[in-house]
Amino acid sequence: MKISTFTKAIAGGVALSAVLTGAALADPAVIYDLGGKFDKSFNEAAFNGAEAWKAATGGNFMDLELQNDAQREQALRRFAGQGANPIVMAGFMWTAALDNVAKEFPDTNFVVIDTVVDQPNVQSILFDEHTGSYLVGVLAAEKSATGTVGFVGGMDVPLIHKFYCGYAQGAKAVNPDIKLIESYTGTTPAAWNDPVTAGELAKAAMDQGADVVFAAAGGSGLGVLQAMADAGKYSIGVDSNQNYLHPGSVLTSMLKRVDVAVQNAMTEAADDATFKPGLTVLGLAQDGVGYALDDNNKDLITAEMQASADDYKAKIIAGEISVHDYTTDSNCPL
Repeated sequence: MKISTFTKAIAGGVALSAVLTGAALADPAVIYDLGGKFDKSFNEAAFNGAEAWKAATGGNFMDLELQNDAQREQALRRFAGQGANPIVMAGFMWTAALDNVAKEFPDTNFVVIDTVVDQPNVQSILFDEHTGSYLVGVLAAEKSATGTVGFVGGMDVPLIHKFYCGYAQGAKAVNPDIKLIESYTGTTPAAWNDPVTAGELAKAAMDQGADVVFAAAGGSGLGVLQAMADAGKYSIGVDSNQNYLHPGSVLTSMLKRVDVAVQNAMTEAADDATFKPGLTVLGLAQDGVGYALDDNNKDLITAEMQASADDYKAKIIAGEISVHDYTTDSNCPL
């Protein structure tokens, strides 16, 4: 699937320099956010996109896992200094670092996912996570036998509240009386890699009656999926298709096609003629977000549930249903 709207851990500066030394000029680079490249969620989607680009083109790319926030500007400068082009970043915490470094390297093309940096050599990619989350909220409410569903977010930030608000709206569209239990694993970047806490929050939600819990928590979400599977209840994965992790327990996954965004960015941003700086927003109409249906969950989602979710999707695309975006207005209408 191609979206037509646009076309290992490094501990310190010495190690980072060693990784970049000798890199081929003009190879693209991908820098993952905190939480690890193989988080089976957001970062791994970016990696999969880079691997898909490599398979399609035969090219090579450089990549880097951050250990802490202090490495952001250093990593950008070293990749840019080695001639990497484009440089793709995944994560909302890149704003300040990229704004600084993009000015220093005006001939390098940068692509950032989940935040906006207004520079002439930067393409910013946002997703309509709230609309995809609305659809999995619909499915959660239709699947729930208790009338209670849960949400475990990662870092307590507006972007993750955007997931929750859309999810809650979708659930309430099906059942206005549904009970929603909302929690977050933390307020620092460590919240993305804490599956133990996430699992405990899922158990707490189950103690309050939840039989479906949506995990929008990066690597931490694996703890939610495990806890729900252990209890014989349902989870909802996020970003990547996580249905395969616990077949028969993961109801679906809210897909955020970071992989497609990265693959296309690595192709198109490498050429000034096809590079499109500015803001790109990907939603349901572009298949930038959605829900996963495959052999691992086909027995969990009935034909009626699928028809219902697809009907809501069509109405959102047509403008008949407006899903509230928490990142533009923090007053979620629940």
